[in-house]
Amino acid sequence: MSYAALVLAAGHGRRFGGDKLSAPLHGEPLLFHAIHAARAAPVERVVVVARPGLDTGDWPGEPAVETLRLASDALSDTLKAGIAAAAGMEGAFVFLGDMPHIPHGLAARLAAAIGPAYAAMPRQAGRPGHPVLLSAAAFAAIAALTGDEGAGRLLRRRADVVFVDCADPAIHLDVDYPPDLQALQEGGS
Repeated sequence: MSYAALVLAAGHGRRFGGDKLSAPLHGEPLLFHAIHAARAAPVERVVVVARPGLDTGDWPGEPAVETLRLASDALSDTLKAGIAAAAGMEGAFVFLGDMPHIPHGLAARLAAAIGPAYAAMPRQAGRPGHPVLLSAAAFAAIAALTGDEGAGRLLRRRADVVFVDCADPAIHLDVDYPPDLQALQEGGS
């Protein structure tokens, strides 16, 4: 199967007070942790959908990391731009730039589980999390999303979504506010 990994990073971090994706976490920008997780996935390429001016780093080696600049920070626009960049692939993993502790082996488990399903998602304590693996069959529906809407509502309506149980609560852990980042710096989750 040929997959791309999308790292959504076009937001401005307003709840955080600005530029959270550049905020340092364990010696590197928060965003870089999500890119590391995306590169650990079984993918041919990684596409970082980023707002103008955001440092997305230099990533030698494979898989290649591309940056797609997007002026809109609406989640649907960011996701649609990433999906358009993944055209021709059999599926796309969706990683969020503010989720730094996604387990690196999880994406391979999702790829092994998806089969003919529409999507595969991790689930911990009964709650779905990230990353999400969308099959190419989902790409057209993603193109119809609007506003600050991701694929969640679309996926909740479908019976052909596969869930992979995961014990790690990091699949829910994102950084919205400075105390969230501080807790991660101090080793909490």
